[in-house]
Amino acid sequence: MLVASAPDMEVVAQAGTGTEAVELARGTKADLVVMDIRMPGLDGIEATRIIAADASLAAVRVLVLTTYDTDEHVVDALRAGASGFLVKDTRPAELLDAIRTVAAGEALLSPGPTSRLIARFLSAPEAPTGAAGGPEGLSERERQVLTLVARGLNNTGIAEALGLSPLTAKTHVSRIMGKLGARDRAQLVIVAYESGLVTPGER
Repeated sequence: MLVASAPDMEVVAQAGTGTEAVELARGTKADLVVMDIRMPGLDGIEATRIIAADASLAAVRVLVLTTYDTDEHVVDALRAGASGFLVKDTRPAELLDAIRTVAAGEALLSPGPTSRLIARFLSAPEAPTGAAGGPEGLSERERQVLTLVARGLNNTGIAEALGLSPLTAKTHVSRIMGKLGARDRAQLVIVAYESGLVTPGER
């Protein structure tokens, strides 16, 4: 009801299970899937992993929405290919904004789980899904941009911090994603922290 009430959004399908979510994603080619983690049979994380691995669904983004904001769920959802993570007590207007943000290709994390997410990266590093490797092959400017992405800056913020135009910042982010084999900005955050390029508490 909430999504349908937004003039710029349309609900094209609703799924009751993870398996159904995957089937409907393939059938509708929706721009974005709002995925619950806890579902009968195939859970939302595995359904997200299947969608992210399907080349025919490369344009489909997944926003994970759950009451469970534990580290494991945040990490698993992002590694599975989710572009965003929100808990269910998010206010309605914020949820709609989150959908717009993720649909536009940005990464989004609830503020609450983020610090725990970073701590987990450092204590139990694993290669993120879809990422080819660390930032070793990046130029110095690209490493600067990746650092700012990992700290949560959008393209405008990156441009202001580095004295660039927003378009140039966007181009840098796109090139970094290509070099690292990352699906989106969420996976760039994973690479930055797991490679040690960014550490918690750094400014």
